[in-house]
Amino acid sequence: MSDNIRIHIGDAEDMGRRFVDAWRRAEAGEIVDETHLTFRDLESLLAALTPKRLNLLRHVRHHPAPSIKALAAALRRDYKNVHQDVQELTRLGLLARTANQVVAPFAEVEARFVL
Repeated sequence: MSDNIRIHIGDAEDMGRRFVDAWRRAEAGEIVDETHLTFRDLESLLAALTPKRLNLLRHVRHHPAPSIKALAAALRRDYKNVHQDVQELTRLGLLARTANQVVAPFAEVEARFVL
């Protein structure tokens, strides 16, 4: 798995173009190891990646947490809010949870959008 994720704003057609491009590169013998996350618009991206969630991602990347309770304590945030943030970031694939750890698998999050 690549150590970075690329975040895009687009629709299903954009995602399809990236998929076809990756498929063609793989058919040509290129090793394709990339992860993409697409939001339908800037508002959705900003709602999902709030400053507190980005701070949580940074913290977890450098300090994997044994539990959400420990993570909330380390961040000095309310457990319920941290739990919701972890659930959403896990759903998006930006966090991963095991039986005894919350980890951020990506060292780099690259987001680019055209105005």
